[in-house]
Amino acid sequence: MANLTTTYMGIELKNPLILGASNLVSKPDVIKQIEEAGIGAIVYRSLFEEQIQLESLQMDEQLSEYENRNAEMTHLFPGLEHAGPKEHLYNVEKLVKSVDVPVFASLNAIYEPTWVEYAQELEKTGVAGLEINLYAVPGYFEVTGESIEEKQVQIVKAIKQVVKIPVSVKMSLFYTNPLNFIKKVDEAGADGYVLFNRFFQPEIDIEKEEYFYPWELSNPKDHMVGLRYAGLLHGNVEGSVCVSRGIYDANDVIKMLLAGADVVQMVSTIYRNSPSVVSDILIDINKWMDDKGYKTLDDFRGKLSRKNLKDPFAYQRAQYVDILMKSEDIFKKYPMV
Repeated sequence: MANLTTTYMGIELKNPLILGASNLVSKPDVIKQIEEAGIGAIVYRSLFEEQIQLESLQMDEQLSEYENRNAEMTHLFPGLEHAGPKEHLYNVEKLVKSVDVPVFASLNAIYEPTWVEYAQELEKTGVAGLEINLYAVPGYFEVTGESIEEKQVQIVKAIKQVVKIPVSVKMSLFYTNPLNFIKKVDEAGADGYVLFNRFFQPEIDIEKEEYFYPWELSNPKDHMVGLRYAGLLHGNVEGSVCVSRGIYDANDVIKMLLAGADVVQMVSTIYRNSPSVVSDILIDINKWMDDKGYKTLDDFRGKLSRKNLKDPFAYQRAQYVDILMKSEDIFKKYPMV
């Protein structure tokens, strides 16, 4: 039996499979099944800035209903700042205590004070680490990419100054040069990188002539961009590398490890295939490693990263050109209908 243990942000995991942030954590029976299937760690669903502010506003409105009813009631309900998210913090702590694998919290804020305050609050729940989701959607023409990046780097620095637990950054792909930005965040002290976050884009219903947000799971092959960047990052940053999105089976996990990832996150395959898919993936990874003669993940991790490949063009433009030049051969294999 191969040894699947790995290290993520300095934390030892029994295997590289992590349940990504999702609503699955709200189902205790499902979480129990996922843990029994062998998951290595769990990320609790994100706490959002909008959620914090909305719940705080709702609390303020409820408390203010009674403010001026009579003199005795004026101070009967004291202001409770950020009271709403207490339930989220309670549920994170409850999960930490109920499972025997590391739990990571996830935070998706906007303003630096909120990032810092809730990073500290989440740390108090006993989580092993914190995943900060840098999800910025520019809505103004005058905002520059440089200003967005600088603000996000400062957020990472501010959080690292106030918490002792490791901090990973869930990345967007939408930077002019993601590698350059990751390097900046790496130098700012981040302990890991999750490649990449998934945006829920608006769609238009042409009959109702209105926007709606479709709920869609990730698809197989969505991992291919993450695969490329894992191969580029391996051995070139201090932080751990985690690939997210489109991780469906053991083959996908093995590919990520060969490219240089330390761990992977999965959600959609569990929704589609039930928690038992975790066990299936672990069995298949073990079999592949046994067949190849690998005893540990480090025996082959990063074997196909840019740093370790002898072919200097494997991750470059020449690879793309080569595919185009051979397009006729490709279409012979996949004929048009």
